[in-house]
Amino acid sequence: MKQSFVKLGKITDPPYSDIWVYPKGTRAQIKSRIKELKALGVESISFQGKLQVGTISILGKGYVGIVVLGKIGRKKVAVKIRRNDSPRKNLKREAELLKITNQSNVGPKLVGFSKNFLVMEYLEGEKIGDWVASLKKRGSSSQLKTIIKKILEDCYKLDRIGLDHGELSHIVKHVIVGNKTTIIDFESSSMDRRVSNVTSATQALCIGSGISKIIGCICKIPKKEKMIAVLRRYKQEQTRDSFENLLDVLKL
Repeated sequence: MKQSFVKLGKITDPPYSDIWVYPKGTRAQIKSRIKELKALGVESISFQGKLQVGTISILGKGYVGIVVLGKIGRKKVAVKIRRNDSPRKNLKREAELLKITNQSNVGPKLVGFSKNFLVMEYLEGEKIGDWVASLKKRGSSSQLKTIIKKILEDCYKLDRIGLDHGELSHIVKHVIVGNKTTIIDFESSSMDRRVSNVTSATQALCIGSGISKIIGCICKIPKKEKMIAVLRRYKQEQTRDSFENLLDVLKL
């Protein structure tokens, strides 16, 4: 699909200008935010994606912000815009947590940030829920197992550094599968609570969720009791040995 990019300075009138101050704001705020984003090097925006805000297509939407496709020079980037009604006063905390995950080679790479914007590596691909649903028609169990193992390895890295994602029990929205498969959306992350990335992701992918039922149609999932036993051990120890034991049980 052809991607049409619009220079920031031209996105000053509704309905497109509403993205800067979603769900509503003043013209002064719109001008200020355009200037703020230009300072981060972003030159243009493309309105595309599976989600919509009014009549505008976007890449993502949450309670903190909305995400659109942008460009710095010829490089595509994902731009998160802080919502005007967000409980967060700025995006600094999320940027700092993303920096930490990047040190473990997890998550989209942070390009830059300001009070109202987070500029990140743009990841080509699909949300894992959509990807698994389309894979069901092809039935490639080896490909699926490779992706699941990559996700759990990333979760283990997060557990080791003490960063809890916080939303992996709803994993269908929080992993992109593509040229680079990785966990996304760290707005609910914390280093102040007990980590449960591996356990939450395993339960979401393999035990009793909508996506686990589709996965079970593509490859064999171990008995629930067996998985719960190894997850309980991992939760207590969180060692590499207990993690490897989990991978063995899952035949990954």
